[in-house]
Amino acid sequence: MVGAVRGSRTRVNRSHLTRTAHTPGVRSAPRAPAAPPGDARGRAPAAVSRRRTVILGAHPPPSADWPMSNSATDRATIPQTLWAARGRHTGPAPEEVLRRTLRRHKDSGNIDDFADLAEPPAGDDPDRRVFEARWRAGGTVTVRARLTLVPAPGRTPGHEWRLVAEAERPWDDAWPSPAALFWPEDGSDEGEEGAWDHHPTVAGLRLRQANALPEDDKEMRRRLRDAARDAWCAHVVVHEAMTPDERGRLPLARLLPPGLRHRVVEHRAAPQQLRAVNWALKDLGVEVPRGGAVLLPPDPAPDDYDGREHRVRNVFLDGSEPAELVAALRHFTALPRPLPEGLGEALADLRDHWTLLTVEEELARERRLVAMYAEALEAMTKSRDLYKQAAEQALEALAAYRDVPAPALPEQRPAVRTPGALQQLTRTFEKLRLTAKGREQPQPAADGDLS
Repeated sequence: MVGAVRGSRTRVNRSHLTRTAHTPGVRSAPRAPAAPPGDARGRAPAAVSRRRTVILGAHPPPSADWPMSNSATDRATIPQTLWAARGRHTGPAPEEVLRRTLRRHKDSGNIDDFADLAEPPAGDDPDRRVFEARWRAGGTVTVRARLTLVPAPGRTPGHEWRLVAEAERPWDDAWPSPAALFWPEDGSDEGEEGAWDHHPTVAGLRLRQANALPEDDKEMRRRLRDAARDAWCAHVVVHEAMTPDERGRLPLARLLPPGLRHRVVEHRAAPQQLRAVNWALKDLGVEVPRGGAVLLPPDPAPDDYDGREHRVRNVFLDGSEPAELVAALRHFTALPRPLPEGLGEALADLRDHWTLLTVEEELARERRLVAMYAEALEAMTKSRDLYKQAAEQALEALAAYRDVPAPALPEQRPAVRTPGALQQLTRTFEKLRLTAKGREQPQPAADGDLS
C-alpha cells in the first residue's frame, strides 16, 4: 500500500511560473516583485533576495513563435476530450514502422481504419509526413487521431513526432493509449529500427523508462529545469528510499493506466541524491519527500495551482500499483492547463484537415456543402435582383431628367460699381479744394461808390 498523501509546507513560488508576454517589436515593462512579509520597510532579507534572483533567472523569455501571456488563464486550455503526446524516433525509416504497426492493428480489429497521407499539401513541408487513424474506444466512443512526423531539428538524430487524439467525450484513462496503436509497444531497446520513446527536446530521457538523474548537481538541476518547460508530458520525480531490487528498478509507467502511460516521464533519484535533488527542485518551488514522489509544476501554472496536491509521501517500489501517484497524476492532467507550444496548431490540423471519413460522414459533409452552396446561390440571386432593380431606377431617373427643359436663366444686369475708398477720398478732397477757391474771390465795388 501507498501511504496517504500528507500536506507539505512547501508552497509553489509563482515568480518563476509566470512568463512575460513576448510580442515581436513590443517590449513589456518588468513587474516589480512584491515585498516579503516580515520587513517593515519592505526590504527582503538577503537569503530571500538571492533565492528570488535564482528563480527569476531560471526560465528565459519565450520565443517569438508563440506569444506568451503573463497569466495562464489568458490562453486556451487543453480540452478534456484531448490526448496528446510527442517524442522522437531514432531510426532511419519511422514511416515504415508506423505503416506496419497500423496495418497490424487494423487486421486485429483494434482500429477501424488508417490513412497514410504520403503526398503533402501544396506549400507544405515536403519532409512532413502525416498518419491518421480512427477507432472506437470502449466499443462506442469514436476517437480520431493524427500523427505528424518531421525531421528532428539541428543535429539531433531521428524524427520528431506529435500525436493528437480527440474523442467524442472526455478522455478515460482506461482506454488504450493512442501511442501504442501507432508505435510498437514491445521492445523499447535500441535496434536497427530505432526506438520511438525518446524525449524530443531533453537528451537522455525516455517515456517508458525510469530515467536516473545525473550524478552532477548542476547537470541534475539543468535537466529538471528543462523538463519542467515541457508542457506536453507530466514529469514526476521519484526518490528511492533504499536501493531497490531488480523489480523495484523497473519503470513505474508499466503500472500506470494506459491513458497515462505514454504521457508521463519518470525521473529517479538514488537514495544519496535526496539533498541534491531538493536543491535542484528549489527553483521550481517543490520538494520530494524521502521515498516519495512529486510532480513538476506545469509551465505556465494555473493561478490556483497548489504543489501539495501533487506530492506523494510514499511510493513503494515493490511492483504494487502506486495508487496515490495515479490519483495525483489524474488530478494533474484534469487541471485547466494552457495549450503548450505546438499543440494548438496540431489540434487545428486534426479538426480542419481530417480526411479519414466514413460513408455516413462523407454523406453528411456533402450535404453540408450542398446546403452551403444553396445559401450562397440564393444570396447571389438576391444581390443580382437588387442590382437590377437599382439599375432600372437609375435609368428611369436619367430619362426623366433628360425630358425636363432647362430652366430660363434670369437676365444678368451689370452690377452697380461701388466707388472704392481711394476714389471717395479723392472726390472729397476735390470738393474741399473747389470750396476754398470760391471763398478766395473778392467782392466787386458798387458803381455809385465814391471815395
